[in-house]
Amino acid sequence: MSTSLMYHGFGLVGYKYLKTEYKKGCIYFHIQKDFSKLECPDCGSSNVIRRGTKMRTFKTVPIGKKSVFLVVKIQRVECLDCGCIKQEKLNFADPKKTYTRQFEHFVLELSKLMTIKDVAEHLAISWDTVKDIQQKYLKKHFSKPKLSKLKLVAIDEISIGKKPKYLTIVLDLKSGAVVFVGNGKGADSLTPFWKRLKHSRAQIEAVGIDMSPAYIQAVRTNLPNAIIVFDHFHVIKYFNDKLSELRRKLYNETKNYLHAQILKGTRWLLLKNPENLDQGRNEREHLEEALRINKPLATAYYLKEDLRQLWKQESKEVAETFLENWIDKARSSGINMLIKFSNTLSAHRSGILAYYDYPISTGPLEGTNNKIKTMQRQAYGYRDKEFFKLKIFTLHKKKYALIG
Repeated sequence: MSTSLMYHGFGLVGYKYLKTEYKKGCIYFHIQKDFSKLECPDCGSSNVIRRGTKMRTFKTVPIGKKSVFLVVKIQRVECLDCGCIKQEKLNFADPKKTYTRQFEHFVLELSKLMTIKDVAEHLAISWDTVKDIQQKYLKKHFSKPKLSKLKLVAIDEISIGKKPKYLTIVLDLKSGAVVFVGNGKGADSLTPFWKRLKHSRAQIEAVGIDMSPAYIQAVRTNLPNAIIVFDHFHVIKYFNDKLSELRRKLYNETKNYLHAQILKGTRWLLLKNPENLDQGRNEREHLEEALRINKPLATAYYLKEDLRQLWKQESKEVAETFLENWIDKARSSGINMLIKFSNTLSAHRSGILAYYDYPISTGPLEGTNNKIKTMQRQAYGYRDKEFFKLKIFTLHKKKYALIG
């Protein structure tokens, strides 16, 4: 084997080729370092004496379908300057590893196209070896995302697993990258993020969140100069939840059997946008009939559709007038649910109208949450939570395409 092949093919520098062996379908290259160039692995001194050798075998990149190993005679040296007795440093493999750096790079390239299990089977190595290589790379490049340039962020939580386990995600809305993954939910889960953010001296201008009191308090405490923008999708979702409760209450109170049957089938119709109602299944007619026979439900439904227009106004001033009129309508309806919801909007009006200063939302974060759940399903779950969190940091680099 030529010196050029040793360097370009296997990343070996300063070694000489001895012989080749073929065992059980594998190829073994025996190599050895020039002992005349030995130096201390600690202080770098060449004033050393030899203290025996040890044979080690390292897996490296395959040739075709053949697994390839490097068999190396490693010299142990005693330094006469610093007094240490250690084995010589290897420039092609990390300490305590049984594979070369070239093999690590090969595994990482395959991992972009294959699952951990597929890579392990293809290279005839253990699942844990592939996972350890990936985890080392992810920890080096993604474990501590840079926060100094953050301007606009979104914060939300995601439930994972069958049992209600939560992660709190912070997303950079400019780059689409996840910059923090916290354990649990609520204000406490963000404590490590605030500490890192303080040291980074980032100047965050606006934060997109839902109307959770815990998040509001946490942002105001740690980012007093940042503008809070309440996500409009969460506002509508919150109203939809209240609308479903109102429909259920009206259904339980009605004494007319026919009216009850009509209301029973309208739960999802009330939550749909009008343009998404299926004409072929007569969904619009069914909904209109339910609204005709129940005035409180009709009032709440049409106010919901009216509320969706709040974020489509010409300016912040027009939107503010629109919101005031909507709150007045809801309060004058006499419906308890609408009165309570209008009070909620009134208390959060500054954060709702802040959308016109910073038109951001947690929508991109919802998309990231879907990617997280997809990644988890593809892997049938992750036993190592830290590895799972590292994988989340790389989601903005992934591209999904339909195959088949």
